[in-house]
Amino acid sequence: MSENTNSYEYTAPCHFGLEACTKKEISQLGYEITEVSDGRVSFAGDIRALARTNIFIRTSERILLKACEFTACTWEELFEKVYAVEWERYIPWNGRVWVAKASSVKSKLFSPRDFQTIIQKAVIKRLQKAYKRDGVRLPMDGADYALRVTALKNRIVIGIDSSGDSLHKRGYRKLTAKAPITETLAAALLMLTPWKNDRILIDPFCGSGTFCIEAAMMAAGIAPGMERNFAATKWQQLMDKKLWYDAYDEARELKSEGLKAYGPHTDIQGFDIDPEVLKAARENAALAGVRELIHFQKRDVSELSHPKKYGIIVTNPPYGERLEEKENLPYIYESLGERFSMLDSWSMYVITAYEDAVKYMGRKPDKNRKVYNGMMKTYFYSFIGPKPGKRETGLT
Repeated sequence: MSENTNSYEYTAPCHFGLEACTKKEISQLGYEITEVSDGRVSFAGDIRALARTNIFIRTSERILLKACEFTACTWEELFEKVYAVEWERYIPWNGRVWVAKASSVKSKLFSPRDFQTIIQKAVIKRLQKAYKRDGVRLPMDGADYALRVTALKNRIVIGIDSSGDSLHKRGYRKLTAKAPITETLAAALLMLTPWKNDRILIDPFCGSGTFCIEAAMMAAGIAPGMERNFAATKWQQLMDKKLWYDAYDEARELKSEGLKAYGPHTDIQGFDIDPEVLKAARENAALAGVRELIHFQKRDVSELSHPKKYGIIVTNPPYGERLEEKENLPYIYESLGERFSMLDSWSMYVITAYEDAVKYMGRKPDKNRKVYNGMMKTYFYSFIGPKPGKRETGLT
């Protein structure tokens, strides 16, 4: 197969309010940003971008290859415009194609089920014509081509999901604690802090270790998708397997260099009071390849301390989902606030859904950002300490 040098449009869905993190990542990978809207970042790139973004991006939920964009106000118009798209450019005769998700905002067309039925019917009819097999049933036994549809004010965009399982599924989190934070959200929140691999990081409510593990992977330059496959690894119609091998090789090389350069110098610590949860965190860290970079310890938040300056706390304390936890919340947040006040020159970043968190921590945050953890509205509070000098990162 000759190398595909065409330019394509892609969309990277992400957490609402954290688009800047995804935009920065895509730009750092060398791709041109074409649009930023609520919960998504669009960009242009060659077909290699499909492999590299899936493997390297930390904050997006999936990578969609944009197949078409048009205006449609009736179901008949939708069918005709979908049918007019050259789906055979992307999907082989035996491709398994279906509409995985359809969402509509302020559009005349709004029924998800009708979107799914009509679009799939139009795509299949187009493929039957393109492959000169009118009336022949598609075998649907090849690679997956899940379509994701958005309709905004009658503007329809259809993307082909290249990721398959959501990108937050790195493959390392076999065991989870209560109210876990997703890997993609944890990575994005870490990017909103000034933490770098030369500064101390502590999560005093580490649970299954997500913040600590994501930080360690960032410190060592470990690509989050380097140990998993994606739907598009089987897309022979569009790209040569070699492009995937090249991207995986790039990730392995960066991991090797990163572990040598930064691994021995990290100070990342995770505390929890539940030994079973800590056991799970250690196993997850081992699966992620960063077990040696993180120190997990059984410790109550009231024992939080560190002799060095300029460290950073990033944490997801209990919200009080269960009645017995609610009674403990004042103590938990009071203790966190008290211990933080005793850490000289430190900064703290807290994500929580607990409305009285600031009241009990005893200090107003310097910044407050609303973030959705799944469907739950949470607050990301920033308590910003002084910046260290060039020789004062805390690890020296």
